[in-house]
Amino acid sequence: MCACVVLVVGMVAAINLAVPLLASSALRPSASALVWIVDVYVIFFACLVIPGGAAGDRFGRKGVVLAGLGLFAAGSLVSAAAPDVAVLLVGRAVTGIGAAAVLPNTLAVLLHAVPAARTGATIATWASMTGIGGVLGNVGGGAVLSGGSWRWLFIAAVPVALALVALVARIAPVSPRHDRRLDPLGAVLLVGASVALLLGIVQGPEAGWGSPVVIGGFGCAAVLFTVWTVVELRVEHPLFDPRLLRDPALRSACLGMTTVFFGMFALFYVNASFLQYGKGFDVLLTGLGIIPLTVPIILGGRHVGRLSGRIGLDATTALAFAFVGGGLLGLSTSDAQTPYAAYAGWLVATGIGVTLALPTLSGVIAGSLPPDRAGVGTGLQATTREFGSALGVAVIGTVLTARFVAALPPDIRADHDPRTVAQALATTTAERAHEVVTAFVSATGGALRVIGVAVLVLGALVVGESLLSRSTREPSRAGQR
Repeated sequence: MCACVVLVVGMVAAINLAVPLLASSALRPSASALVWIVDVYVIFFACLVIPGGAAGDRFGRKGVVLAGLGLFAAGSLVSAAAPDVAVLLVGRAVTGIGAAAVLPNTLAVLLHAVPAARTGATIATWASMTGIGGVLGNVGGGAVLSGGSWRWLFIAAVPVALALVALVARIAPVSPRHDRRLDPLGAVLLVGASVALLLGIVQGPEAGWGSPVVIGGFGCAAVLFTVWTVVELRVEHPLFDPRLLRDPALRSACLGMTTVFFGMFALFYVNASFLQYGKGFDVLLTGLGIIPLTVPIILGGRHVGRLSGRIGLDATTALAFAFVGGGLLGLSTSDAQTPYAAYAGWLVATGIGVTLALPTLSGVIAGSLPPDRAGVGTGLQATTREFGSALGVAVIGTVLTARFVAALPPDIRADHDPRTVAQALATTTAERAHEVVTAFVSATGGALRVIGVAVLVLGALVVGESLLSRSTREPSRAGQR
C-alpha cells in the first residue's frame, strides 16, 4: 500500500522535471500546453479522490485499488506513446483518475489489515509516504529522464504499476463493503468547474485577459461552482458537504493547506527549468537539487507537535507561513551566478515552513470533524493538497510566461514571438542564447516573488481567521460556564 502511495504521489513531482524536455520535444507544446500537461493529472486526482474513496467503500477497497493501478498503467502507456499534445493530455487524465482510485483506498485497506493497537503507527507511516513520494519522484524521475526523453518517465511507470497490481492481488485482504451512495453529478461538476477556472488562468497570457475563452472560462467556473454547491446541499450523500465550511477553524485550515501546496508546487514547476537552464544542471542533478527542501520534512515532522504545544497553534501556523513565503521570496533573488549552497539554504527555509504547516493544519482538519467523518477529513486533506498544487502550477506558469515574453529582447520577441524558453532558444543564434536564459531567470524570480507574496497574504488571512474564531468561541464558553 505504501508503494502505491509513493507511485501516485511521486508522479505529481516527477513530471515537473520533464518540462524542459517536453518544451524542446517534437510535440512543440505551447506555454499553456506545458501547464496543462502537468495540471491535468493533478486536477483529476484532486477532484476524484473523495469519489474514489466512496467507490472503495461501495465496491470493495482492494478491487478499486487494482482498478486504479490498471488505469494508472494504461494512462501512462498512452502518455508514453502520445503522438501529439491532445493524446498526451488524455493519457494524463486517465492516469489521474487511476491515482484518485488508489490513494484513499490504500489507507482503508491498511486499517482493515492491521490490529487496532497499530492503527496510529499505520496512519503515521502511510502519511509519511506522501512526503517520501515527492522525494523519490524527483530523484527517480531525474534518473529515468537522464535517458534523454520525456517518454521514459511514463514508460517506467507502466511495469511498476503492473508489478503493484500483482502484489496487491496476492497480498491485500478483502475488506467489507458498505452501501455508500456515490455522487457522480457532484464529481463531474467539480472537475468541470476546476478545469474552467484553470482554463481562464492558463490561457490569459496567450489569448489575452479580455478574450472570450478567458472570460468564458472564469464565467463557466463561477456558474459550475455555484451549481455544484446547490447540488451538494440537496443530495442525501454529497461528495463534500459545503456546510462543513461553516466551521471557521476547518475553513481556515483548508485554505491554509491549499496555500502551502500552492506555494510548494509552484516552486516545483519552475525549479526544474531554473536549475537546468539557469544553472546548467543535468536532469539527474536537478532531481537531486530539490532534496534540501525535503530534509526538514523528513527529520522535523515528529517535533512539530511539541513546538505547537509550547508556543500555540496560531503561532506555529504563522511561523509556518512566514518560512514558506520568506523562503520563496529568498529563492526569487537567485540568478545564474548564485551559488547552489545559497539556493539550497532558501529551499531548507521553505521546507521548514512546510514541515510546520502540514501536521498542524492536518490536525485542525481532523479535529474539526467527528470521528465518524474521519474518511471525509482524509479526502478533504487530499483534495485541498492537490487542488492547491494544480492552482500553484497554473498561476506561476501564467506569470512566468508573461514576464518571460516581456523580458526578451524586443527583436527576438517581434521576430519569433516565443512563449517558452525552449522556443526562444530554438529560434535564436547560439551567440544570443545567454540573453534568452537571462530573460528566463529574471522571469522566474519575478514569478516566485508573486507566489511568495501570495503565500504571505493568504497565510495572514488563515491566521487572522483562526484568531478571530478562537476569540469568539472563548466568550461563548465562558457564558456557558
